[in-house]
Amino acid sequence: MPGSICEHCGIRPSSVCGALEQHELAELEALARPVCYAQRQQMFAQDEPAESVYNVTSGSVRLYRLLPDGRRQVVGFAIPGDFLGLSMSERTVFGAEALEPVTVCKFSREAFAHLVDSRPHLLRRLYDLASHELSLAQEQMVIIGRRTAEERVVCFLLGLRKRWAAFNHNSVTVPLPMTRQDIADFLGLTIETVSRAISKLGREKAILVVPDGVRLLDVARLEAIAAR
Repeated sequence: MPGSICEHCGIRPSSVCGALEQHELAELEALARPVCYAQRQQMFAQDEPAESVYNVTSGSVRLYRLLPDGRRQVVGFAIPGDFLGLSMSERTVFGAEALEPVTVCKFSREAFAHLVDSRPHLLRRLYDLASHELSLAQEQMVIIGRRTAEERVVCFLLGLRKRWAAFNHNSVTVPLPMTRQDIADFLGLTIETVSRAISKLGREKAILVVPDGVRLLDVARLEAIAAR
């Protein structure tokens, strides 16, 4: 449909909807409900009925699980182009909270499933996304289990840089809308340890902390640390 929102969406090439041809976008757009979330607003809670799926179009999202003793474990961060709700579970396996103002295309899970059933190429794209999520989860296990604190922080920064690059964000500055406590929870570290690692990298002129994130000054050095 000429002039449609989906056709001109900036995140379409890197998102699940990139699998659809132009003539198929009208059907997708008819199912989508644009929703905005304020900073720190909960998008959905852990263990609630999984009735919707979400395509993040702007902003960043914190994904977390609440442990039986009440502690919170950050399990990931979603950025534009990410698709939430791929799990086959009937209930949500994690909660999601906006780190900053966030917009999404929200779909009924049932309606979206019917669309996928009629579009094998869309199913393949979802499979690719699920495989990528599995790879990230496996990599996260290695980072937490076998890396020093400095290596964990460096791998986190380089991983975010790679993800933003896929969204055509080629700046040397890696946006960090999450707090250092969020980063610490995600990496299995204390906030003090994360702060020390970032300060050390700053003193060594490998990075520069800026208001909206971290500027990578010496990518080669950072990649060498991550390759240990």
